[in-house]
Amino acid sequence: MDEVAALSTEFVEQNLMPYAFNLLTAVLIFIIGKWVVGRLASFMEGVFKRKLDPTVSSFLARLAHIAMLGFVIIAAIDRLGVQTTSLIAIFGAAGLAVGLALKDSLGNFASGVMILMFRPFKIGDYVEAAGTAGTIKEIRIFATLMTSPDNKVIMVPNGSIMSGNIVNYSTMATRRVDLKFGVSYSADLSKVKAAILAVLEADERILKDPAPNIAVAELADSSVNLIVRPWVNTPDYWAVYWGTIEAVKRRFDDEGIAIPFPQMDVHLDKVDMT
Repeated sequence: MDEVAALSTEFVEQNLMPYAFNLLTAVLIFIIGKWVVGRLASFMEGVFKRKLDPTVSSFLARLAHIAMLGFVIIAAIDRLGVQTTSLIAIFGAAGLAVGLALKDSLGNFASGVMILMFRPFKIGDYVEAAGTAGTIKEIRIFATLMTSPDNKVIMVPNGSIMSGNIVNYSTMATRRVDLKFGVSYSADLSKVKAAILAVLEADERILKDPAPNIAVAELADSSVNLIVRPWVNTPDYWAVYWGTIEAVKRRFDDEGIAIPFPQMDVHLDKVDMT
């Protein structure tokens, strides 16, 4: 019996005790590591929020939390005596495969981070990007939502936006309205310019500085074309654009200034058949 007891004690000391100690250590590593990782993730999120968009900061903090927690789990498993080298290799290969499969999504994510960091536009801006024009409704991690002028919701991948030109029509406080009017060759250009200027001066939305520009731009086939370029506050752009076209047309009618249309003169020559 003494031998059995001695063998049992030796077995416990040589096998069970080290395993129990490693198990306890692994549990402590996991519990303490999880607590530390949570605190670090919260600290990182606070740092990110000072410089980044809240959506990006929360996402990056969550991503860092998962990565650090993975290291804690691997450390705890390694303490139990499990060979983690092959496990890390499997995770690495799986991560590579997932990365290749989601390369487009990851590209959109990176572009979304760049948009939120560099702010080429903000919610409410009217922009033209990736062949689409509309008002920015929401900026997400992978895509940006726009609303078209006819109130359609358009989801544009962030990668497509950042890979091309971005035209922001709302950034500047003022915009120039580019208009063109054609008048007859027989029209008095001084009278035409005075009529257009009277229309512009009567509209309080048109800025006095810089002054509107009115000039002859082209001697076309059927008309003399004038460019008219007043400046307005950005929110008034379309109202002034449409309103000025109508007001100039009415003014031309009152002044008897003809707006020509494409026409062709046909001359018939009489041929003597005798």
